[in-house]
Amino acid sequence: MTHKKALGKGLDALIQRGLSKPATAPPATPPAVAVPVAPSATAAPVVAIPAPVVPAAPPASPVPPAPPADAVAQIEIGKIRANPFQPRTKFEQEALEELIASIREHGIISPLIVRRAADGQGYELIAGERRLRAAREAGLATVPIVIRAADDRNSLEIALIENLQRQDLNAIEESHGYQQLIEKFGLTQEQVAQRVGKNRATVANALRLLGLPEQVQAWVRDGQLSVGHAKVILGLTITDEMTIVAERVLRDSLNVRDTERLVERIKATTGRRQPVRRKRGTDAEKPPHVLAIENGICRKLGTKVTIHPQTVGGFIRVEYYNDDDLSRLGAILGGEL
Repeated sequence: MTHKKALGKGLDALIQRGLSKPATAPPATPPAVAVPVAPSATAAPVVAIPAPVVPAAPPASPVPPAPPADAVAQIEIGKIRANPFQPRTKFEQEALEELIASIREHGIISPLIVRRAADGQGYELIAGERRLRAAREAGLATVPIVIRAADDRNSLEIALIENLQRQDLNAIEESHGYQQLIEKFGLTQEQVAQRVGKNRATVANALRLLGLPEQVQAWVRDGQLSVGHAKVILGLTITDEMTIVAERVLRDSLNVRDTERLVERIKATTGRRQPVRRKRGTDAEKPPHVLAIENGICRKLGTKVTIHPQTVGGFIRVEYYNDDDLSRLGAILGGEL
C-alpha cells in the first residue's frame, strides 16, 4: 500500500501527520473504601462505598495590573503618599477652600504626577500636593494620576519646576528648593539654573535669602516682609542688626527706599567705629542673662544696644543714626526732645 504525498497540503498537513489523536481515558471512578459490616450467622460480603468527592477550590480573582507609565489612570486616593521632597510648605487656606469647592463640582482636571513607591506599596506624589489635599477634603475616593519613572532628584526637580511655573512658591520655599538640589544631589548653581529654566543670577540671589536670620526668613515666607526689603537687609553682616531693621520695617511700615537709608546709616556708623580692646564686656564673656537683657532692649528700642558690664556696675550704649531716630528713641524712653 502506497502513502499519498503530503506536498501541496500546507504546514498543517505536515504537522498533523506526526501527531496521533490521543486516546480518551475513561472517567476516573472514586476509590472505594472498605466498610466492614457487623458479623452475622452467615458470611456477609464487604460493602464498597464510594469516597466523597471534594469540589475543587474556585480560581483566585486576578490582580489588576498596575497602570502603565505616562498614562492617565484613576487610583484610590489612599494609595498615594506625600512627597518627602516637596518644596512647598505654606498653603493659603482661602485658596485651598476655593479649590475644594471647585473639585467637588468639577473634579480634578489636571492629573497628579506620581511615581511608584520604593517598597512597591502604592505611589509617592511628585507634583500636585494642593490638589491631593483638596481632593481628600472634598471626599474623593479616586484621583487621576500620571505615573513617571523618577528618582529622588527627578522628583524634587519636577515638584520644584511645577510650583515655579504655577508661581505657588514663596521666595524662601524657592530658595530651600534650590538648596536641596545643591546639597542633596551635588549640583552647582549653574546646573540648578539649567534644570529649572532660570538664569544663574536668579538662583544665586534666591540662595542669598537663606543668609537671613530664621525670624526674618519667617516674615518673608509669611508675606509680612517683601523680597525687596529682605535684599536690602542682607546688606548688613550682623544678624542682630538684620533682625532689628526687619522689626523696624514692620513696626514703622518703612518702604524699601527708607529701609535702604536706614541700612546705609547703620553701615556708616559701624564703619566709623574704632575697634576697642577690652578685657571685659565681650559677648563671649557676658553672662547669659546679660545677653538676654541686651537682646530684649535691642528689640524694644529698634536699634543696636550694647551692655558693657564692669567690675562694679557698667554702662549701656544705645545707638541712633540721625535726629529723627534720636527723637523716636526719646519718645519711647519718655523724654522730650
